Amino acid sequence: MSLSESALVASIPTSLFIAGEWVGADGGKTLTVSNPANGEALTTIADASAADGMRALDAAVDAADSWAATAPRVRGEILRRTFDLVQQRKHDFALLMTLEMGKPLAEALGEVAYGSEFLRWFSEEAVRISGRYSLNPEGTGHAIVSQRPVGPSFLITPWNFPLAMATRKIAPALAAGCTVVVKPAELTPLTTLFLASILEEAGLPKGVVNVITTSTSRDVSGPIIADPRLRKLSFTGSTEVGRTLMKQAADGILRTSMELGGNAPFIVFGDADLDKAVDGAMIAKFRNIGQACTAANRFIVHESVAEEFASRIAKRVGAFVVGPGTEDGVTIGPLVDRKAVASTKSLVDDAVSKGATVLTGGHQIEGAGSFYEPTVLSGVTSDARMLKEEIFGPVLGIVTFTTDEEAIRLANATEYGLVSYAFTQDLARGHRLIDQLDTGMMGLNTGVVSNASAPFGGVKQSGIGREGGLEGIHEYLETKYTLVPVS
Repeated sequence: MSLSESALVASIPTSLFIAGEWVGADGGKTLTVSNPANGEALTTIADASAADGMRALDAAVDAADSWAATAPRVRGEILRRTFDLVQQRKHDFALLMTLEMGKPLAEALGEVAYGSEFLRWFSEEAVRISGRYSLNPEGTGHAIVSQRPVGPSFLITPWNFPLAMATRKIAPALAAGCTVVVKPAELTPLTTLFLASILEEAGLPKGVVNVITTSTSRDVSGPIIADPRLRKLSFTGSTEVGRTLMKQAADGILRTSMELGGNAPFIVFGDADLDKAVDGAMIAKFRNIGQACTAANRFIVHESVAEEFASRIAKRVGAFVVGPGTEDGVTIGPLVDRKAVASTKSLVDDAVSKGATVLTGGHQIEGAGSFYEPTVLSGVTSDARMLKEEIFGPVLGIVTFTTDEEAIRLANATEYGLVSYAFTQDLARGHRLIDQLDTGMMGLNTGVVSNASAPFGGVKQSGIGREGGLEGIHEYLETKYTLVPVS
């Protein structure tokens, strides 16, 4: 690391954040956070035990009533101050994410802009929690419908967007009046610890946000989820883990939000503007090195434009510069770890063995770090695993179609339903696709859909609930109805 990088890492808290205090883990256990660009250790941090997790929940429970009673304007102003402070430190946040996760600095800065918007958006939504008052149809009483915080919440975030996944959960919870325990991913915990220090600086009361970092997620999460004082569980990650957590949450009838796996189709119709389609594909596939639940996974291209589309894409992808995200000019950084490289290689090898053609890339990059060549495959066959499994790497596979009905059938042929992308200049077709594609989100002639002001979430096995938008704060609110008889 350079001196500036070392100084930044050294400035980040390495302890657990419980009840407003930075404390060591039970027994003094630690875990190592590494840089995926070279495999070297960045730092060591506290490795929480189950007892530490319960201490964090105790703190959230103790602070719950006072935070729920805090004026919405005060809650909103703390979130707004946090937004301002993140903006002031945006280069530090970006560099930290690049070091612990691998994405190029330019992309990391983009995540800071996106992730911090949840702080600003929900600072404004805190004062707009509303209800209603009406005379009942019989005329015998007045109905009061109000919203109240759901209560202490457990937030489990993934490694691929360390800032945005934290703010997307923390901000609405705090705006609604809930206290939280946050468990970031073991691979990328430093950004969340940095954010906790910023919340502390913004004046957040003790115990409202508690952060536990751990290498034993199941052991730490289990007792928290089983505790009857917990009232909400929010998780972003794989569908497999989400199923397990939902089963655990069922015993306590917890409110749950689950943002799970994706297998996004990217449909290019024969009348598409290919310039826009290629631009959209580059963003939808290769943003975050392909490590995004919203990443386009299956490129379903009309046979009349498939060859031209593939040629243009391969040329663009072949020009990517691969290397550590901290280096100037790098456009594709490392995958998060060696397991991710092995998984990506397995999916590419499987597709090629079944008849796909490699137009560019197709190999693991040997040496230090966890790199895989940006890859484009054409002629992917229907039995290829990459059409059924989430790739989570810089690999673009193309299949062709003839009719609209075939394209829709191929797009919907998955257990997932997070997001879809479609490119066509036929407005009527576009409106039909809104109804016909089984996804919770859709990009029509665009490769980016995420926005703090819009509801993010999927259908089928891509999850339940929504984050962001007007809907996001309601995930942390309970509706209460009161009848007042007419005197």
